[in-house]
Amino acid sequence: MSVPASDSTSALARRTFGRILLVKPSSLGDIVHALPVLHGLRQRYPQARIDWLINRSCADLLDGHPDLNELVAFDRARFGRLGRHPGATLEFVSFIRGLRARRYDLAIDLQGLFRSGFLTFASGATVRLGFAEARELAWIFYTHPVRWSSASVHAADQNYRVAQLLGFADTPMTFDLALRPEERTRATALLEAVGLSSTDRFAAVLPGGRWETKRWLAERFTEVIDRLADEQGLPTVLMGAPDEQPLCTSIAERCRAPVANLAGQTGLRELAALLDRSTVVLCHDSAPMHLAAAQHRPMVCLLGPTNPARTGPYGAQATILQADLPCVPCHLRKTSQCRFDHNCMRELSVPQVTEAIGAVLQSGAPTTDK
Repeated sequence: MSVPASDSTSALARRTFGRILLVKPSSLGDIVHALPVLHGLRQRYPQARIDWLINRSCADLLDGHPDLNELVAFDRARFGRLGRHPGATLEFVSFIRGLRARRYDLAIDLQGLFRSGFLTFASGATVRLGFAEARELAWIFYTHPVRWSSASVHAADQNYRVAQLLGFADTPMTFDLALRPEERTRATALLEAVGLSSTDRFAAVLPGGRWETKRWLAERFTEVIDRLADEQGLPTVLMGAPDEQPLCTSIAERCRAPVANLAGQTGLRELAALLDRSTVVLCHDSAPMHLAAAQHRPMVCLLGPTNPARTGPYGAQATILQADLPCVPCHLRKTSQCRFDHNCMRELSVPQVTEAIGAVLQSGAPTTDK
């Protein structure tokens, strides 16, 4: 039987846990939002074994993090065939046995879905924390459900509610990517290869995004890049994942100004190191936005279907541009689902974006435009 968090806060805060599992398999931005919990746990339990259950596709982001003992890689695509493929079923059973063999005494589900709740339960931990408002009945797997006050609470603040139960609420929220010197050296080499020295200013422009509805028009990125060169004397470096190379290439080819295109040439951590070198970042609601925010980079964020109060750049020097429309936020992922011709992004103009970047360059002060 689960115990209401309010009834057990003081008891859990006094306990010492020696083997801890964080369950936050995906996505990349969500993983960044969970980093303060990892930092707080390490400060609260410096001698504990702390592992993180994560999808293989996201594991590179936390590889070698000094606050972690081990990444427990979960093959979601493989285990998605559970029950339909004998090999996948046997592998899943073996995975669960390995999880239980680690003998966790505390497991924290920050994903809040049935699958992550089940894995929290399957870990065998005697204390299992998760959100009382979790979807897909995930809360049935928790011994200590955690409540939050509002759906508009930022995801990072929501995650950090566990700090109150476990006695580290006074530890400041810290988004530590723990970038290594070799990753910064690689970023420097990539910039030097496109003609940028260690002291050169540049705009990092990331035109990609997982959802179609999050993306601004490609031709408008071209116009902004040319204006930055003409009006600010600021060169642009295009960045993105390998599958965003065609998009970045098409933008670069249409620009009058010289553009460096590093899309697809970095891993996640090298991308973070590149963003940390930038003067200003222009992006959508995306994983790079959260990587840049974690490093407090000045940025201009073009938001459409999502809620910045919930998943926007946390604590960053961010100017948020979002159309003031009654349908925003809609959380639709495909433009074919939109009945309003994707107006949330179409209404963001080139002058509006260029002026916002200019203001960030001039003052560095964050603003919100909605």
